[in-house]
This record gives sequence, C-alpha cells and structure tokens, in this order.
Amino acid sequence: MNNHDRIIAVAKQTIEAESKAISNLTSLLSKDFTDATQLIYESKGRVVITGIGKSAIIATKIVATLNSTGTPAIFMHAADAIHGDLGTIQENDVVICISKSGNTPEIKVLVPLIKNGKNRLVAITGNKDSFLGQQADYILNTYVEKEACPNNLAPTTSTTAQLVIGDALAVCLLELRGFSSKDFAKYHPGGALGKKLYLRVSDLTAINQKPMVSADTSVKRVIVEISEKMLGVTAVVEGEKIIGIITDGDIRRMLSTNDEISSLKAKDIMSTNPKRVENQAMAVDALDILEENGISQLLVEEDGKYAGVVHLHDLIKEGII
Repeated sequence: MNNHDRIIAVAKQTIEAESKAISNLTSLLSKDFTDATQLIYESKGRVVITGIGKSAIIATKIVATLNSTGTPAIFMHAADAIHGDLGTIQENDVVICISKSGNTPEIKVLVPLIKNGKNRLVAITGNKDSFLGQQADYILNTYVEKEACPNNLAPTTSTTAQLVIGDALAVCLLELRGFSSKDFAKYHPGGALGKKLYLRVSDLTAINQKPMVSADTSVKRVIVEISEKMLGVTAVVEGEKIIGIITDGDIRRMLSTNDEISSLKAKDIMSTNPKRVENQAMAVDALDILEENGISQLLVEEDGKYAGVVHLHDLIKEGII
C-alpha cells in the first residue's frame, strides 16, 4: 500500500471510529442530562467548567459555546484551582468537571473542595464509577470503547465525545431560553457571521448612489445615468414607484440589434416587474434573491417607493459571501 492509500485508510478508520462513538452517546443520555440542563437553566449564577490536559481544552470550547448562546460561563483550570484559583467559583455557580477517567490526582483534590462550597457538581466523564462519577450530583456519560489512536492512548474519540455532549447541553439551553438569531447577533457583532445576522439592505443602499430614469428618458441619457452611478443598472420610475429596470446587459443587447438609437426611450428597452427587496430586509436575504435569480443587482423599495440598489459586489465587500 502506498502512502496515499495508507493515509486515506487511516483517516477513514479514525472518522468511522469517532462517528460510531458519537452515535452511541444517544443511548447514554439519561435523566441526569435533563436534570443538569434544567439546573443550569434555572441557576442564578454562572457555569464554571474545569478540567485538566485535553479535557481542559475541550472545557474552554464549551465555555465559548455557552457564552455565545446566552449561558454565562467561565473556564477554571483544575490544576490552577487547587493552587489559588478556587475563588473563581461563586455561591450560585454550577460547576462542570470534565475528565475521561474521573480519577486523575488533580480531580480527586478539587472535587471535595467544590463539594465543601455547596456548589452543584456536574461530571462529564467516561467512567461513571470513578471518583468524580461517585461524587458528582449529575453524570453526563461520555463513555467510549476505545480511542481512535491505534495505541488507544492519545485522547481522540473521548475528547470528541466530551465536545459533543457540551454542544448538546448548549443547544438544549438555547432552546429553553428561546434564544433567537437576534440574540445571537448581539454576541457576534464582528466578522462575516455577525454581518449576516445584523447587516440590513439599508446599510448598503445608504452608501450607494441611486440611479433612476423615467419611462420617456432617452436611451442616450439612460446610458449616461448607468455610467455615472457606477452600479451597472438603473431603475425606471414613475413618480416614486418602480416600473422597470435597465441593466448594462440590456444596453449591450440593444446596441447589437439597433443601428439607430436616437429615437429609443427607456420604456422601449426596460424589463418590467424586476426583482426587488425591502430596504429593512437582512442583507443575507438580498443575497439569496440574487443567487436564486442569477443576477448581480437588486432594486430596493421602502414602503412601496424606490429606495436604491444593492449590488452583489456590496455583499462581497462586506464579507457576506
């Protein structure tokens, strides 16, 4: 077997092993999971998540997911906790301790200290009969038969299972809170994700020019309007209402079929009933319309009146695509 085939084979084995283990987690869900979720939902404090080694890394990711979906959470490293950071835990906090074995030395020292503080303890562990499992108020079982590592040593499948249970917990809490896309946007104001959630069409039309002509505007003047406003399009309006659209493509087609254009008007070459979007619609909704119809520009309305143009390039520039 050459290196390519060997690499692909090992990769497939890893993915299949982890997929099987994750699928098995559904059979390990119990009343402890629902009770722990309800406890966190009703808690007046935060979720403090702790662990050591690779479990600590997974803990930081779960903390980030909870924070971004409306559940206040903080990470506390298990080793640091027993050397001065135990004060991180406040009176009403719920503590989640992550450990595959549930028997590591740091966990054995930390757990009694948590219990002494009267905080409720949730264990994410693959060994419910471990020290951690026996001391915890609730157990979220992440048992895996073996690691994807061929030596069954490197945390692979087990940490994936921990991560998935953390995601399941976060999503259940999200559902209980009725956490909406608007709520999500408050926690993700930056980057492409944030813009998809809060950027509106009006934010884009405000920075664009507003090309428009009347039905009786000469074709020469139409060409000038499209060129000056630099959006490759102009609306044809009557009063303040859209009655048609002319694109630079329409101009090219008109020139290829007409030797004499001096008598032509906008109404002679415009397309009627053009695609349009409301000014207060989300920018991502405008993108959907553009992609569905294979077009680059979209006319914008507000209360039935022409409000401007949104261009595919605007969405690219804002990182929506």
